[in-house]
Amino acid sequence: MSSTARRMKRYKEIAQLLWKYGRSDLVKQMASEEELGIDEPLLKTSPGDPPPEELADDLEALGPTFVKLGQVLSSRADLLPPRCLKALARLQDKVKPFPYADVERIVEAELGVRISKAFEYFNPEPLAAASLGQVHTAIMRDGREVVVKVQRPDVVPQVVDDFAALATVASFLDRYTKVGRQHRFGEIVEELRASIMRELDYQREAQHLILVGKNLAEFDLIQIPQPVPDFSTRRVITMDFVQGRKITKISPLARLEVSGFALADQLFRAYLKQVLVDGIYHADPHAGNVFLTDDGRVALLDLGMVGHTTPAMQNNLLKVLLAMSEGKSEEVADSLCDMSETDLGFDVVGFGKRVAALVVDRQGQHLRESSMGRTLLEVTRSAAEFGVHVPSEFTMLGKTLLQLDEVGRILSPDFDADAAIRRNTSELMTKRLTRDANKGNIATTLLDVKEFLSGLPVRLNRIMDLVAGKDLEMKVRAVDAPVIMEGLLKIANRIASGVILAALIIGASLMMRIETTWTLFGYPGLAIVCFLTAVAGGLYMVANIFIQDRRSERRANRPGVA
Repeated sequence: MSSTARRMKRYKEIAQLLWKYGRSDLVKQMASEEELGIDEPLLKTSPGDPPPEELADDLEALGPTFVKLGQVLSSRADLLPPRCLKALARLQDKVKPFPYADVERIVEAELGVRISKAFEYFNPEPLAAASLGQVHTAIMRDGREVVVKVQRPDVVPQVVDDFAALATVASFLDRYTKVGRQHRFGEIVEELRASIMRELDYQREAQHLILVGKNLAEFDLIQIPQPVPDFSTRRVITMDFVQGRKITKISPLARLEVSGFALADQLFRAYLKQVLVDGIYHADPHAGNVFLTDDGRVALLDLGMVGHTTPAMQNNLLKVLLAMSEGKSEEVADSLCDMSETDLGFDVVGFGKRVAALVVDRQGQHLRESSMGRTLLEVTRSAAEFGVHVPSEFTMLGKTLLQLDEVGRILSPDFDADAAIRRNTSELMTKRLTRDANKGNIATTLLDVKEFLSGLPVRLNRIMDLVAGKDLEMKVRAVDAPVIMEGLLKIANRIASGVILAALIIGASLMMRIETTWTLFGYPGLAIVCFLTAVAGGLYMVANIFIQDRRSERRANRPGVA
C-alpha cells in the first residue's frame, strides 16, 4: 500500500472514531463555529452512547499512537467522566503483547549477542505490555535481577505516519473552527509528537533514570531503578527489578503496615524539588508507574516522559502554587498572564473573574475532593477562552499534579497537598538560593557589576553634557506606525471622496433649475451627468468599503493573526 493510500485510510479511521465518540456540539462547532462550552465532558455520556470499554478497544485497534493518547486521557479527570477514565486505565499496562519471537529478534539485534549469552535467564512471558513497548524479567550473568523493556516492532514509522495525519486534522480545525483558534490543536499535536518521539529513545530514558535518581538521592523513602548502560540502546533498556506491587493493588491490611502519610509527604516534596529546583521531573506518575516496594518505599517507574522547567518558569510556577494554596486568585491570574502569551485585547477582567471562581470553588471543596492538578488544568482550559495561551509546561505540570494527587490520596486519604506546598516552600527557596549562589554565578554577577560601575562616570558625563548643551533628544518608535498611517490615509481618502460626491449631488440639484438646449431624459444634460457620476461614485465607494472590510475580517480570523 502506498503512503498516500495509508494516509487516506488513517483519515477515514480518525473520522470514524470522532463520529462515533465525538460530541454533537463539536460537530456543530466545525460547521458553524458556534461557541464551545468548556464545562461539559469531552465525550458524550448519554445512555445511547457506546460503552467506554469500546473506546479503549478502538484506540488499541488503531495502534500504539492512539493507545498512548488513551493513556494520556485516562489521567485527565478534568476532561472525561469517571466511567471513561476507568475504562481507559486498562491501556496503562494491559495492552496486548507482541510475540516473543519479535522480542528475541529485537534484543539480539540491539545488543549484538544472543539472549542466552547476554542473560542467565530471560522470561519469555511479558511482565507488562504498554503502548510503545513491553517488559520482561531477566537475570544477568552476575545474578542481578533486572527487567528488560523492548520497543514494539516498527512502532517508529507508524507513530510518524499517525502524527502526520493528526497534524492535518488539527490544522483543519485551527483554520476553520473557533475552538481550534482558541486551543491551537496544531501546537498540542506537535508537542505530543515530540514527547512521544523522545519517549521512543530508550537511551534518553536511561539518562533520565540516572539524573533523577541522583537528584532524589536525599529522599530515603523514594527509589528510582537504575539502568544497566551496557545493556541499553535506543530500542532496549535494561534496569533494576523493583520488588513490590502497584499501589492500586495494595490491600487495606497491607496499607496499615506502612506510613502512608510519610510516603505521600516525601513523594510530594520530591516532586516540588524536581519541578521548582532541579528543572526536570517525572511527568507520568499515574498509578501504574508507582510501586510500593517490599521494604516500604515508593518506586517511580518509566521515566520516558519527563518535564522541564526553566528558572524563569520555576519562579512563576512557585508563585502560582503558593497563591493557589492560599486562595489568592488575583495573584494566580497575574502570574499566569506574566508567563503566558496573550491575544491583542484579551479579556483580562473576565479571565480574572473565571480564575477567582475556580479558586474559590476549590477552597470550598472537601479535602478528599480538592485537587491542585485539576484546578490548574481547569484554569488552563478557561484561559484559552479569554485569549490567554499558557505554556505547555504549565499544562504538563497540571496533569502531573493531578496524577500525583491520586497517588497521594491512595497512600494517605487525609494528605493535604496545599499544606505540603506551604510547609516546603522555605526549604525549596533555600535550595534554589544555594544552587544559584555558586562560584560561576557569583563571578558573572561581579563582572557585570564591575563593567557597570567602570562605565557609569563616562555615561553620566555624556548625559550631563547633552543636557547642558540642550542637545538631549528622545526618540519614540511606534511599532505599528506604517499600519496606522495606512489606516489614516484610507479614512482621509474616504472622507474626501464623500465630500466630492456630496458636492456633485448638490451641484446637480442646483443646475436642475437652469434650462439648457442639451437635455437627457428631459432634464438639463450637465445636471444629469453630475448626478449619474455621483451615483456611480457612491456605489463604487460602498462596494469598496464592503470588500475591504471583508478582507480585513478574514485576515483577523486566520490562525496566528491577532
